[in-house]
Amino acid sequence: MGTFEELVAEGAAVPLEGWDFSWFEGRATEERPPWGYASLVAARLAEVGSALDLQTGGGEVTASAPVLPPLMAATESWPPNAAVAAKNLPFVVRAPDAGPLPFRASAFDLVISRHPVVTPWQEVARVLKPGGTYFSQQIGEGTNRELTEFMMGPQPRGDARGTSRARAEAEAAGLEVLRLEPVSLRVAFFDVGAVVHFLRKVLWTVPGFTVERYRDRLLAMHEHIQAHGEFACTSARFLVEARKPARPSA
Repeated sequence: MGTFEELVAEGAAVPLEGWDFSWFEGRATEERPPWGYASLVAARLAEVGSALDLQTGGGEVTASAPVLPPLMAATESWPPNAAVAAKNLPFVVRAPDAGPLPFRASAFDLVISRHPVVTPWQEVARVLKPGGTYFSQQIGEGTNRELTEFMMGPQPRGDARGTSRARAEAEAAGLEVLRLEPVSLRVAFFDVGAVVHFLRKVLWTVPGFTVERYRDRLLAMHEHIQAHGEFACTSARFLVEARKPARPSA
């Protein structure tokens, strides 16, 4: 275990490109959802002729599938991630997270997304073929709230990432929700360097985070971890599967 300054400097120096969290090995842990998203996605990709991965990050999850469909496209808005994804997947385009999507209507049998910043439900419905499905693991409301409030103080509650909002927006876009399964997961950080890297990488946890701006709170975090062995918080995830009707409703 290094000093506070050494750990903070280490966490601040880790590259942010891609969506690979292997650097956290031994420094932080997060329980995995019980459904096994990557395996479920791989099975679905093997069964369709066309698929779109929205907000793919570095494309790591989709690229891990043993079989990709003949038409496999992906979007990513952040240029460093898009560059990584282009090495992992056959066709990656830059597109804003909230849409519009640069694809024709009814182009894909399957649309997938792991931890999207925002779900453009109307665009998802537009690019899905009739009978096609959207399958996504999403970050739920209140994720890592304990960490956010340790750094920023009490924050207002909301439902922007809640399952009720997801269902309502999916149905408003004309999709039928087949599965909506939430879960709460334990997260633990074992040194302040891991906290620094996490907050740099997962930007929405503490918007506007910089080491300089939050140095006092990082020192308090370091002292907390030294005293307790970890900083624990709770992550929320939910799995959502929605289908575009095969025929327009009467």
